[in-house]
Amino acid sequence: MDSKEILQMMDHKYALFGLFFAFHNRLQATGDSFYEEITCKQFFLLACMNLYTEEAPTANELAKTMGCSRQNVKEILNSLEKKELIFLQADENDKRKNRVYRTKRCVKMAAKYREKEVLFMQMLFDGLSDKDVDDAYRILSKIEENLINMEAK
Repeated sequence: MDSKEILQMMDHKYALFGLFFAFHNRLQATGDSFYEEITCKQFFLLACMNLYTEEAPTANELAKTMGCSRQNVKEILNSLEKKELIFLQADENDKRKNRVYRTKRCVKMAAKYREKEVLFMQMLFDGLSDKDVDDAYRILSKIEENLINMEAK
């Protein structure tokens, strides 16, 4: 019996719980092979930076957005800074905060991979309708909300 058959026999809540971990591992492994210059987690951080349109984010803001610790984000930022893809600069109004900015090199790298990213997303969601994607997003968002509530307790 293969793992797919075993998962189908399980209570689906437990099977989904296991699939989340397997999915994470596969997504990270595939993502890490996608870029030559950066890891999947580094890409995710850079993608999260796009959400901040008013001003550049801080490490704390990125940690909240990414759902991980500030320490984890600092490690990723240090790595990206060494690769000259981002730089940190003190906030003009609060010198205790450092804001994260992309370098020109980072912008060039993003342009280099833009078409490949579109293809990756098409392949990732192949065979799924827009409704399927919307439903998955709604369901996973609710599970994430539940996890956030569990953390708060």
